[in-house]
Amino acid sequence: MPSFLFWNINRKPLESLIGRIARRHDVDVIMLVESVSDPAVILQELNSQETTYHYAPSIGCEKVVLFARFSSDFLRPILETNRLTVRHLNLPGVTDILLAVTHFPSKLHWSDTSQMMECVELSNSIRVAESQVGHSRTVLVGDLNMNPFEGGVVSANGLHGVASRAIAQKKSRIIQSREYPFFYNPMWVLFGDGTRRPPGTYYYSSSEHCVYFWNLFDQVLLRPDLIHRFEMDALDILKSDGDKSFLTEDGLPDVAMASDHLPLFFRISL
Repeated sequence: MPSFLFWNINRKPLESLIGRIARRHDVDVIMLVESVSDPAVILQELNSQETTYHYAPSIGCEKVVLFARFSSDFLRPILETNRLTVRHLNLPGVTDILLAVTHFPSKLHWSDTSQMMECVELSNSIRVAESQVGHSRTVLVGDLNMNPFEGGVVSANGLHGVASRAIAQKKSRIIQSREYPFFYNPMWVLFGDGTRRPPGTYYYSSSEHCVYFWNLFDQVLLRPDLIHRFEMDALDILKSDGDKSFLTEDGLPDVAMASDHLPLFFRISL
């Protein structure tokens, strides 16, 4: 059952933290955004003990860095843009899937409308990749810089991400004679402080009237064909590497020690 780690590391040298997370959680695929470290430096830390990781190079995506505990031949890019890499995860003897990883434009520079329109392009790119491999067993993970309830995530011609498995398992819906496939968004169960986890992955406060404070920008979404393979109990927002906490005493992301985003961990049974 491959395990996955996604983390926006905020342009900081967090190699030791990444290594400890990888070892503690037995991570198979590591996906990083806002990484400015040489991949060789991260790889050295990942391989400082027994486990052997490999760098999985891109062919055109500058915003995402991937490492895997198997040869990069099994994680080949089939479609990439500057902010998106779609990999064909094709391990021997198990079901192959598409792994799409993205770092979406920030709200600091893009309006909600622009983000929503760009989600249309992201959705189209994913459908092109699915057409190339001939299936829609797709996982989308990344820093979307949007919450699960925002237009780009939920709109039909965007990501079409829904909170209900029953709805997602209908595969798609028709609007004005056009068919739009669903994504299932399991991140809704992590939103708020009803669990032992932090209430989100990113915290932002301002003097504006409408402020969410905790946001769930870092997300994983699944096509319906993968819902039954997703281990819901393993989905987690990590608050430590097993040694150091990523949170301040007030329970907010400790930017001085780690990142302004918290890492996301999940497993899929292949």
